[in-house]
Amino acid sequence: MSIPIFTPSRPVRRTPALHPLAAAALLATAVAAPLPGQDFIASRVAPAEVGMSAAVLDGAAGLYREAVDRGDLVGAVLLVAKDGKIVLHEAVGWRDRVRGLPMELNTIFRMASNTKPAVATAVAMLVEDGKLRYDDLVREHMASWDNYRAGFVNIGHLLSHSSGLRIPTLFLRPYMTPTPEHPDAPTLQLETARFGEVGAEAVPGTTYSYNNPGYNTLGALVEIASGLPLDEYLDQHLYTPLGMNDTYHHEVAEKLDGKLDRMSAVYYERDADGEWVSGWAPGDPPQVPFVRASGGMISTALDYMIFCQMFQNGGEHGGTRLLAPETVALMTSPKIRTNPGSDDPPAYYGYGWSVAADGSYSHSGSDGTSAFVDPSRGLVVLVFTQTPRGRNPASRFRELVKLALEG
Repeated sequence: MSIPIFTPSRPVRRTPALHPLAAAALLATAVAAPLPGQDFIASRVAPAEVGMSAAVLDGAAGLYREAVDRGDLVGAVLLVAKDGKIVLHEAVGWRDRVRGLPMELNTIFRMASNTKPAVATAVAMLVEDGKLRYDDLVREHMASWDNYRAGFVNIGHLLSHSSGLRIPTLFLRPYMTPTPEHPDAPTLQLETARFGEVGAEAVPGTTYSYNNPGYNTLGALVEIASGLPLDEYLDQHLYTPLGMNDTYHHEVAEKLDGKLDRMSAVYYERDADGEWVSGWAPGDPPQVPFVRASGGMISTALDYMIFCQMFQNGGEHGGTRLLAPETVALMTSPKIRTNPGSDDPPAYYGYGWSVAADGSYSHSGSDGTSAFVDPSRGLVVLVFTQTPRGRNPASRFRELVKLALEG
């Protein structure tokens, strides 16, 4: 499938430990308070006000209360918005079981690959600014990609995971070490320049293969085109205009405005007794020693809902336009099929989003987060956990949310 190119003009952007049941009961009743710049979408309304069944939504949330009680998950934050209004925002379980800290509505999560839609948005903004084009060859911006192996990979290929890259790791290891020429090594730009030496194993634009190095390269291109570090560009041009006050890009204390303790531990494995043990906890070293683009985003359910709602609104937020409607349509339309030859319904990848045949789009992260946007129903559905290898009833949860529209 060929990748369409569209280059629009840039629009103006003007606590103590709680018993699990007590914690669940307390947190289930909490209501999201609007933050500055979030008033237009952060209001909590009764489900009936937007034509949804409160009972069915409560049953959907009950899937997660039961999952925590069974030990399938350590904790979760759930958020459902209809037409920009929150109808469900609930926290269950624990953000740190050992320390007795309950999951809370403002818990900060490691978002992993839920970073990719934000990075794709940064690229789209720079395209609208005329600083990048989707059909730009990477070699036009990074000299190390100017060879027969990497020279035909363009930005659209990287965005849609159709670049032909097959590098299986986030970065080549070991990282570069500081030298007189590069005293700040390793950095995102230096490490992604090395990918050009490896290049593509398949003809760009012909096959889908989910590839983290491709998105890390996009982050480097954002830095090169904007003249700003990736996290600073995202903060200045995306997060601050949206009022995403709890969104960051490196899990170290000095980058988090004193909010490190609000982060959830991440639970990858069980111990010999079957209890979940954390594989990462606030204060542990970050996975990568510099800001990356394949993952690394740190956010809350409310912040990410605002980001998703901006997409559902066609690129607009509370009267401020961040993307042209045509750009949103381009990013959330199929570029390449992700399951060719399968008997399952066709699935696709766009620019930063997985795209379904019915027009909905979504993304998940390997640390346990997932986001689902259904424009035809006006829904944003978020399930944030940090138990990525647990039994997560996310599919059934989404089904019940849709049923709540009919209840």
